Amino acid sequence: MGGTFLRSLLWTYGAALYHASSNQFANAQTNDTSWHKYVRAPSSSTVKPKAVLGNHTLGQVVNAENLLTGDNTTVLIRQGADDAVPTVVLDFGQNIVGLLEIDFASSTNASDGLPGLKLSFSESLEFLTDRSDFTRSDNAGQGDGNPPKITSGTDQVAVKNEPFTWLNQWGCEFGSQVCSDGLHGFRYVKLELDALPEDAPYTSSYGEVAIYSVSLQWSGYLGTPDSYTGWFECSDEALTQWWYDGAYTTETCTDVFRDNDTEPRGAASASLLGRWVLHDGAKRDRDPYMGDLAVAALTSYLTHDIPEAARNVMEDLAQHQRDDGWIPPASICKELSLTSPSNNYALPLFDYPLWWVACSWDHVMYTGNLSYISTYYPTLLRVLDTYYVAHTDPATSLLARPSGYGDYAFIPRDGSAAYYSALYVLALNRAADLADLVSAESSSSSSPSSEDAARWRGRAAGVSAAVLANLWDAGAGAFFDRAGSGAHAQDGNSLAVLSGIAPSGSNYTSSALAYLESATARPYGHAFYDAGGEALGAGYSDRVYPFVSYFEAAARFESGLADSAVVLLRSTYGHMAAGDPGVTMWEGVGVNGSKYEGAFTSLAHAWSTGVTPLLTTYVLGVRPLKPGFREWTVRPLPSADLAWARGQVPTPYGPLSVQWERSGDDGLLLLTVVPPPGTNGTMVAPVGQGQQGESLGAWADDGTRLDGEVIDGSVVFRVEGGREYVVH
Repeated sequence: MGGTFLRSLLWTYGAALYHASSNQFANAQTNDTSWHKYVRAPSSSTVKPKAVLGNHTLGQVVNAENLLTGDNTTVLIRQGADDAVPTVVLDFGQNIVGLLEIDFASSTNASDGLPGLKLSFSESLEFLTDRSDFTRSDNAGQGDGNPPKITSGTDQVAVKNEPFTWLNQWGCEFGSQVCSDGLHGFRYVKLELDALPEDAPYTSSYGEVAIYSVSLQWSGYLGTPDSYTGWFECSDEALTQWWYDGAYTTETCTDVFRDNDTEPRGAASASLLGRWVLHDGAKRDRDPYMGDLAVAALTSYLTHDIPEAARNVMEDLAQHQRDDGWIPPASICKELSLTSPSNNYALPLFDYPLWWVACSWDHVMYTGNLSYISTYYPTLLRVLDTYYVAHTDPATSLLARPSGYGDYAFIPRDGSAAYYSALYVLALNRAADLADLVSAESSSSSSPSSEDAARWRGRAAGVSAAVLANLWDAGAGAFFDRAGSGAHAQDGNSLAVLSGIAPSGSNYTSSALAYLESATARPYGHAFYDAGGEALGAGYSDRVYPFVSYFEAAARFESGLADSAVVLLRSTYGHMAAGDPGVTMWEGVGVNGSKYEGAFTSLAHAWSTGVTPLLTTYVLGVRPLKPGFREWTVRPLPSADLAWARGQVPTPYGPLSVQWERSGDDGLLLLTVVPPPGTNGTMVAPVGQGQQGESLGAWADDGTRLDGEVIDGSVVFRVEGGREYVVH
């Protein structure tokens, strides 16, 4: 009787604590739509401008504001050469992507030829000049068989006298005259009543043009709130907003592959036409690159149910693998500046086949698509056991980049850079995990893939030792970029930590990350080289690649340095968010926080969206341990200044919901997890100073107390899906 009473008392206590704990989330939670206000996507595929920039209006323009309201017509008038060119600049409020549409009311000729309308597009006002910041023709006409150059930086319209609707399709209205480049990624568009001399006699710079409206037909993935399968919120509104800004940036780059708006330098590919892909940028290059998916695909998996956008790219590149095992980085041609014909799928990048391996692991783990790796396992073998074995220095066991090849940033560093070998170790270990999965799925008791897994893990250990022996700079306390170079790079040091070359908690890890913080920190993020990088390229020690900063931030979270990881996020993403165009994330940041390649810089680049997966993986704390989250772990690693976070991670089994809040008494986390049925996983909570692991409890939604295990200073609770759990 006493035992029954005690069990009843414990159940009652547990149930009361469970319900009391759940109520503590009132500050962090209102309902599951509170995050909708952060979503950036337009509400429909027809996007209207937000403002007319009056200080840019020139010449005789009547009722410019009607372009926003549609109440009447806006009229541009120019009678002669002495009149200023009538000009209106429209602001769509943020970067958008698609086809501009203009509804014309009428036009009146003032000379031979129809009145011409000249259009210039730009992602930022800084580069909205007498031409677009970038247009497809800028990269066109560089080789036989590639699209011709049809514009010189602006798109042209011959405005008919009668009402009509013009849609900005690629092509020319009269033979090779009065041409437009079609799809654009932009925030601002300039409309001028003007014509190019070479478009005579079809258009004229004089006359009158009346316009009903200007809008954009959206081309990317339309990420309205109902399309989100994952979401995130935390006590820092800026971090929360950047999570959705990363999602939106990736949406602008997620599109159906078309040959008339992709990269014109030999990238058009019959095997991709009509399929969803993840382009690198909305404006340019508009070609799906393999390395970019290391970040962009994670953002996509965690926000929307469109895994085929990444899978189509990886499958297509695998199907173009060379006999020597090399996988092309994209469908683009061999040379970025063509003077002669060249085949596509031939841009020589050394690192991107390794990203194909790493991203294949991501795809299987986040989507549960085991058939993918079963199909492309032979591709994996050729990458690791043919191509990279052939490019390993036998004297050092380090990878050695051959002459004529580049990498993600076209850095002039042939030979054994730490980055290549660190990425190799990461790829080998992930490939070994995939080999284990293939072996488990095999009906054979002696699957060759189990031997592959052992061989790759052994090789990874050997390369790790070689990196430590050959590239550690004891004086700086960081890894050299290359032996004897004097430079230390963000990519090699970050990946050395993430790959386990510098084990978590070791002096190598803490020293390398401390060095990056002291030698590369800028007000707008961490540069991808220290001062020694100037020998490789001017401005390298001031250039920030948010793509590479993703790996450094992840290394910091993994090493228990959440505070410095969040500082890095705030400097990197705070700078981009505060600059023009705002919202979307830049390809790269240059000296003094500038757009690193001027007008050519893509300001909506999916590889820069790492803030989204970082916040989900580390601040919310969710990651897969087995394919499709069949097994998962929830281990929040927030910075000390975050008070709460909550969100949802999509899985093939259903959503996995997490919320946590700091206790007011001891600052420890009160954690609630609702995993989907058919899964199992672990909830991990740190043990506070002076606290015993036994004092941390976990309860299921029926009041049952769970037993935890103290491992490395944390209490681990193992649970099954389909219930709600609270840890406190």
